[in-house]
Formats: sequence, C-alpha cells, structure tokens
Amino acid sequence: MNAVAEKPAALTADAQSAGKQLRRQPRRRGPAIKLGAALVVAVGGVLVANWWFTEAVYIQSTDNAYVQGDIAVLGPRIDGDVTAVNVADNQVVHAGEPLITFDPRDRQAQLDSARGAAGEATAAITVARRQVDQQRAAIAQSEAMIAIAQAEMTRASAEANRSGSLVGAGWTSRQANEVAIADQKKATAQVASATAVRDTATQTLTVAQAQLAQAEARQVSADAQVRIAENNLSYTVVRAPFDGVAGNRAAQVGQHVMPGQQLISVTPPPTQLYVTANFKETQLAAMRPGQKVLLTPDINTKAAITGRVASLAPATGALFSLLPPENATGNFTKVVQRVPVRIAIDPKQAAAAAWLRAGLSVTAEVDTRGPDSVRRGIIGAAFATLGMR
Repeated sequence: MNAVAEKPAALTADAQSAGKQLRRQPRRRGPAIKLGAALVVAVGGVLVANWWFTEAVYIQSTDNAYVQGDIAVLGPRIDGDVTAVNVADNQVVHAGEPLITFDPRDRQAQLDSARGAAGEATAAITVARRQVDQQRAAIAQSEAMIAIAQAEMTRASAEANRSGSLVGAGWTSRQANEVAIADQKKATAQVASATAVRDTATQTLTVAQAQLAQAEARQVSADAQVRIAENNLSYTVVRAPFDGVAGNRAAQVGQHVMPGQQLISVTPPPTQLYVTANFKETQLAAMRPGQKVLLTPDINTKAAITGRVASLAPATGALFSLLPPENATGNFTKVVQRVPVRIAIDPKQAAAAAWLRAGLSVTAEVDTRGPDSVRRGIIGAAFATLGMR
C-alpha cells in the first residue's frame, strides 16, 4: 500500500518541476522583445525625422484649393424668339458649333434694307462723279471761249486803231470807224462773258466735288449699316466660343429673349482647367513659379495628379473681395492673410483624369525646393540620405 501511494507523489513533483520551467521561459524572452521594440521605434523615429528634415519641411500644403476654369456664360446680343436649341445639357461641343438659334426673318429684312440703301449711295457717288467730270469739261470749254474772245478782242482792237488813224487822214469813212470801235467793244464784252462762264463753272465744280464727298460719306455710313445688319443676322445663332461642354441650359423653344439674358454656359475641357490654391502668407516665402505641385482631389484621394505653380496673385484675396478690409480702425484684429496661387495642371494627366471638374476641392502640396525636385517617401528619403538610389 505504501509503494502504491508513493508513485503519484513522484509524478506530482515532476509535473510541478516541468511547469516551473515552462513559466520561466517567457520571462527570459521579455527583455529581448522589449529591446527589439525599442530598436524598431528608434529606427522608425530616425527615418521619420530624416524624412521630415529632407522632404516634408519643404512641402507647403493647403486644402483651400479648387479646380477652376474660364467658363463662358452665353446670352443673346439681340432680342428675338428662340426657334431651336441645338444641344443638350452636358454635351460636348466644338468651337463655332451652333448652340441656340433665333428667328432670323426680321434681321434678314433689315439686312436687305441696308443693302438697298448702300446701293443708292453707290449710285449717288456715280452721279456726283459724273457731275464733277461735266463741270471740269465746262471749265475747259469756257477756257477755250475765253481764248477765242481774247483773240477776237485783239483783232477788233487793232482794227479800231487802224480805222481811227485812217479816218483822221480821210482814207476811210467815219461809219467804218464806228463799226470797228463797236466790234472792239463787242469783243471785250465777249471776253468778260467767257470769263464769267468759267468762274461759274469753277464754282459749280466746287459744289459738285462737295456733293461727291457727301455721297462718299453716305456710302461709308451705308456700308456700316450693312455690316451692322450682317452682324445682327449672325447674332441670331449663338455659337460655342471654344471646345468644351455645354451646361446650365436655360433657353427654351419659343421663348422671347432679350440682350444680356443668360441662356447657356460652356465649360472648358479638362486640359484647360487650372487650380486656384489659397496659401497662407507664411507659406509663400520660398514659393516660385515653375515649382512642382501634387494635387489630391477630395472626390478620390487615390487619383492625385501633378501640376506646376503658374503665378502668384499680386494681392491677397481679401483685397480682391467686394468689401476690402479697412484696418485703420479701432477694432483691428490681425489674421493670417491668404494669397491665391494659380496652378497649371499637367495636360496629359488632365486629359486622363475622369474626375476633373471645375469647382471640385483638392489639396495642393507645393514642393518649394525647385522645379526639378523629386519627392520621396520615408524609405526613399533614407536611401537618398545614405547616397543610395
């Protein structure tokens, strides 16, 4: 009985000894695990610090950034009735493509009337030129008449002188002398008459030339009216000013519209969009045009694209507001100002970015190290620091 009772006691002692050995093994691993964890934390801290001082410190970021584009809001330049709306909302359009058509009949009638007036002005110019030519011919004719009259006066004067000499010597009759004197006076009167005719023709020529100038001025005015009528006729069709996408369509068939009324908008294509990022004034010290920018959209944070700083605004956004602040008052409170920075998007990436829309919010990160800088992650920064590629 005693032998049987001793065996379980021995087994119990062995089990207790094995349990103690098992409990001692984790205690031996504890310092090694802690040391490894501390080493990992230290290496991670060094990597993060290295990345911060070599990369992150040069990155200026803001989430106050938006995609923008030069949207064209189109409206009529004349009043009229809408006869056709040629595009639908969100339809791609090309430059010169007709978007909205108005009734052209009244404008066509105005153009026909203007062309008729221009034709009358052209005819008036022709008549005035013929009158000028006619008066010049009349002046030439009067000059010839003056020459004839002067020749006749010369002859009559000589005849009168000879007759006076002969009548004194008794070689001719007194009657013949009187006839010669009468012919001399008649020739003198003819010279005066021809000279008066020439003067009248000269004055008439001046009037004709003035009438020609007036007719030419009317021609210019008539041609201008034709061009205005042609322009008004062309305004009966609203065309796309550039390639883009039509939107915000408000025109309806049969609607009577007036100049200045907004009918449709055309947004530029993605390749012509840009980003306006409002950076704090404390972030602008090293910012220059040409620096690389990473643009991360809120709509899809995994679809980031790149761009470059195009320009910095000449003043803060507050000064461009409707009511600029006036700080020369007693309630002055200093706030950090923001300056709009225009960022050009890479055209190839913009064409491939399906999410790109005007008005969307993005986060802009500008690398201020220069236009040729290369952004790296934590591991890449560590390799760069160690001189490894």
